[in-house]
Amino acid sequence: MRTRPVALVSLSVLLLGWLTPAAAAPPPSEFGTDYDDPRTPAPAVTVPHTRHCSVEIVRNGFKNFDPYQSTYTPPAACRGPWSKVVLRMEGSVKGVQYDRLGHITIGGVGIFRTSTPEPSTDGISWKVEKDLSSYSPLLRSPQPVVMELGNVVDDTYTGVLDIVVTLDFYVTGFGAPAARTANAVLPLQDQTREDSDLVGTATLPRNTSRLLGEIYVTGSGGGCEEFWDTSAPASTGYSCPDGSPYREVEVLIDGKVAGIALPYPYIYTGGWSNPYSWRPSPAPRAFDIKPLTYDLTPFVGQLTDGKAHEYRIHVVGVPAGQSGWFTVPNLHVWTDPILKQTRGGITSYSVAPLTKSDEVTGSSGTAGSVLTKASRSLKLSGYVDTSAGRIRTTVERSLTNSSDHTWEAGETRDTLDASWKDVSTVTTGAKVERAELNYSKNGYISFLPSATAPGGYDVITDLELADKSHTSTRLGGLTLADRRTEETYDGRATWIYNVPRDQRHATGTQTVRYRTTGTGSCYDHTLTAVNGTYTKDYYRC
Repeated sequence: MRTRPVALVSLSVLLLGWLTPAAAAPPPSEFGTDYDDPRTPAPAVTVPHTRHCSVEIVRNGFKNFDPYQSTYTPPAACRGPWSKVVLRMEGSVKGVQYDRLGHITIGGVGIFRTSTPEPSTDGISWKVEKDLSSYSPLLRSPQPVVMELGNVVDDTYTGVLDIVVTLDFYVTGFGAPAARTANAVLPLQDQTREDSDLVGTATLPRNTSRLLGEIYVTGSGGGCEEFWDTSAPASTGYSCPDGSPYREVEVLIDGKVAGIALPYPYIYTGGWSNPYSWRPSPAPRAFDIKPLTYDLTPFVGQLTDGKAHEYRIHVVGVPAGQSGWFTVPNLHVWTDPILKQTRGGITSYSVAPLTKSDEVTGSSGTAGSVLTKASRSLKLSGYVDTSAGRIRTTVERSLTNSSDHTWEAGETRDTLDASWKDVSTVTTGAKVERAELNYSKNGYISFLPSATAPGGYDVITDLELADKSHTSTRLGGLTLADRRTEETYDGRATWIYNVPRDQRHATGTQTVRYRTTGTGSCYDHTLTAVNGTYTKDYYRC
């Protein structure tokens, strides 16, 4: 592995926001047997200035598909309530290995999903942080812990994934109040899978007053659903013939659509047929896979009868009989502090059908294209009678997707220009919470016989990615919070496929940036790397 200390710099440089590696040597002319330890431009989780306790929940070298199991015990020296709970994962791997997908459950509740970087011969290490404060209700009592990180280690793929995961609990104190969370976090029970669907049940407390759902969801498993956003109808002869590239994740409660969302188009560190595109920094979200969220409160009045109700997670667009989607749903449940029973109902229910068009050209062996435009929306309203009175909630959600996917004969050049927009508005009395998510992918990969290596193929990937969000909370005419976040990737990498590893002559440049602006905050961090070596690391705020 290579790590680079940061030199002390003059006040004038600090005022400009630049941080320069100490005694930085010029980057290598191409990738060698090592590259810098992976980093992302995202900020560290902010924590209070109170004492904390650490609880280790995972320490294992993953070399097969056996899940790691342990028992979580709350820290005796840092009894709750807690101001902040932070998951910190440290990983290391060396040799030859693919990217792998892993996840952690505590008490059956999914709390973390991640993918791993592909290693250098000499080895790399990396770190991931995640704010787990919203899971505090789950962490008040001992719970079983399971981490799955399937891996293959043999004479060819030698990389063992050494992983350590700790939870840091920050106590409350002056300026560090207890985290505001739900009263309970529940997994679904009696889970079964039906193709790409997951079906389970949950029995809510009779005095439930608010309900949020979250789903850790990825197209994965090594099949074409990992690359769902470039799928095409079988008539085109394209190599991933999984139909239209549109995907959507529905939540159905007792058979009725209760929520819709667009999945994020993840790229893992072997993605787009070019592992050198993601060395050293990965694509946005690759190390910390975020859950989709749904406000299900309009349905609460139908769920407080003490009975088990069915929840179905359905991935729209997956061909019948096709699997390949990983889904772990949780429910965050708020309860009334006084009443033993709440009651309510749905007052309006409008779910628009999916509107989608696919303009398709091409046949086997020829150039082809798929031009897709899709949209969908819903608006649900309901009420819950609580000790504070009748609470009315309206949830509105709109989804749009535009995708232009073209390829040349033999898929020697494959180009994608795609965007996704997911807007959610939740109105509770006079409070309006809005979240707008925008994702985009724009670039190409080419795959042509090498001009310099007989039998080899020159692979070129040129790609721009953006992950943007704008969240706001308003109460009447008063803005309580307003925050914009943007993470981008801009990179180009080349290598020779089908030759010995030391003859690949791989090169790559990348710039990753994370920006946040909003109520009283500013963060702006950029990392640039050339052939696996960071050459710029600077802050603008």
